[in-house]
Amino acid sequence: MTREQALEILFEHTKTDSLRRHAMQVETCVAAYARKLGGEEETWRITALLHDFDWEIHPTLEEHPMKGEPMLEAKGVPQEIRRAILSHASYSGVPRESDLEKTLFACDELSGFISACALVKPSKKVAEVDVKSVRKKMKDKAFARTVNRGDIVTGAMEMGVDLDEHIDFCIRAMQNNADAIGL
Repeated sequence: MTREQALEILFEHTKTDSLRRHAMQVETCVAAYARKLGGEEETWRITALLHDFDWEIHPTLEEHPMKGEPMLEAKGVPQEIRRAILSHASYSGVPRESDLEKTLFACDELSGFISACALVKPSKKVAEVDVKSVRKKMKDKAFARTVNRGDIVTGAMEMGVDLDEHIDFCIRAMQNNADAIGL
């Protein structure tokens, strides 16, 4: 499977620009970790792009991503990618074991939170975001209230990285790809 094929699947099932941008923001962080950790970058990119492809079709915890997984299998998406997508939902019962699985989970909520932090900056650009501002916003429960802060903390812990280092790594990855991800 190629990144282009993954984008076709994403765009077929995901109609909102915000969810498409989220997929690409997660992809940016996950791909940067693939390079750092020696993962197969194309596989990691595809996984990140497809992790929420079915959210608009199956917008409940009972359905997403479990009902999307057979759809991906029918489209020829490899088992490694489908398993990682299942594992990013803690409630799926699929434990996170591989570096890819742990990285996808760790980058999902955090990239969304960094994006929210960028959008409240005067320029609405990720270039203005830093670790200190992200940590401060994490304490504000009213800010980006749908983002699970516990998942952000758990994600870094499962990867075995310091939370501030993880936040900084993802900010820098997003800054390096700001135009492509809309920030």
